[in-house]
Amino acid sequence: MSSLQRTMLKGKLPPTIPSGRIGRADSFKKSRIRDYKPGMWNEFFVEKEDVTVDEQRTFRVYRTKVPEKPGPVLLLLHGGGYSALTWAHFCSEVTSMIHCQCLCIDLRGHGDSKVDDEDDLSADTLAKDIGDLLLKLYPEELPQIYLVGHSMGGAIAVHFAHMALVPNLIGITVIDVVEGTAMEALASMQSFLRSRPKYFQSIPNAIEWCIRSGQVRNVDSAKVSMPGQIINCTTNKLATNDLPLPDDVLEEAHHTSMFPNPFSISEDEETSPPGDDAPDGSPENAEAGADFKKPIPTKTMTESAKNYTWRIDLSKSEKYWVGWFSGLSDKFLNLRLPKQLLLASIDGLDRTLTVGQMQGRFQMQVLARCGHAVHEDRPHEVAEVISGYLIRNRFAEAAGEFRCHMPSC
Repeated sequence: MSSLQRTMLKGKLPPTIPSGRIGRADSFKKSRIRDYKPGMWNEFFVEKEDVTVDEQRTFRVYRTKVPEKPGPVLLLLHGGGYSALTWAHFCSEVTSMIHCQCLCIDLRGHGDSKVDDEDDLSADTLAKDIGDLLLKLYPEELPQIYLVGHSMGGAIAVHFAHMALVPNLIGITVIDVVEGTAMEALASMQSFLRSRPKYFQSIPNAIEWCIRSGQVRNVDSAKVSMPGQIINCTTNKLATNDLPLPDDVLEEAHHTSMFPNPFSISEDEETSPPGDDAPDGSPENAEAGADFKKPIPTKTMTESAKNYTWRIDLSKSEKYWVGWFSGLSDKFLNLRLPKQLLLASIDGLDRTLTVGQMQGRFQMQVLARCGHAVHEDRPHEVAEVISGYLIRNRFAEAAGEFRCHMPSC
């Protein structure tokens, strides 16, 4: 049974009541209340821009500042259901370690990007979008581009590099997506998507769900990334357009939880033992955590609380899932670029990549104690690994006191 399949089975179980916790004082309950105030994009990026490629396509991009010394552009591609803001904390970390600029894109059908046909999420279409956008951003000369993709974004990054749509690609890092485990998980995806809440009362409630469900284990990262995944049901605009929130909304959200019973899900259980993570690269696992537990239905989930919903209905993209991941391992191995694979578990490798790894055809790094959203759960460690790889390949120079460490599993 794959890690994702174990995750799906766990998601169907009712929340458990931790032993030895019932009957504690109210003061203890209050001490466990977290701050779910959403974060702002400009805390991590110096610029956001809506780039019009043609009459049918406009893409939202976020940039970090231009480096003091020459360095590559890290083109960051998010997973299915996420947005460019999923990279916020990673960008802050990596730009403090090496001289580089981060370019984060809201892919078609995600975030604040607007296209005529949002339902066309085929690998070829997504790759062509990226190529056309880069040529629009850099009409005269492309800088050196280093690709980094997570989950579905990792698959699209490989597809994009394989198609050789633009020159100046210098390397690629793929985060937690492997063909074998992804293909095995597809049969359970629709069931998993149905297990998620369809609506949220407020943005802080959505952030709380993101953390409590295990989709992201880093609350600071969830505060920035989750608003990029949901839209206001009234305005139909991305939740980021509602920020910053008024104090009265924050106060109300503080007292209105999707988990009114503090013992319905134990925060101690959010961290699974080693080897029990979900390292697959399925599109919907971009919404999955390693220990997903479905919230108890409450008043916040009734008709009167349908204020926010998901930006994209991933269930409608099912016809493209196989195309995202089929042949991914061979394409990855055959790229004539320096290649790096980051996984949340060593169990994530399929046979093709296992053979390729033993042959030394790519560098692999396993980061434990994190879920599928590796770059959100452990942005500092992911930045260290990628920075070290870029320095060893002489693609970038170290900034400040950063020391390059040798890779290890």
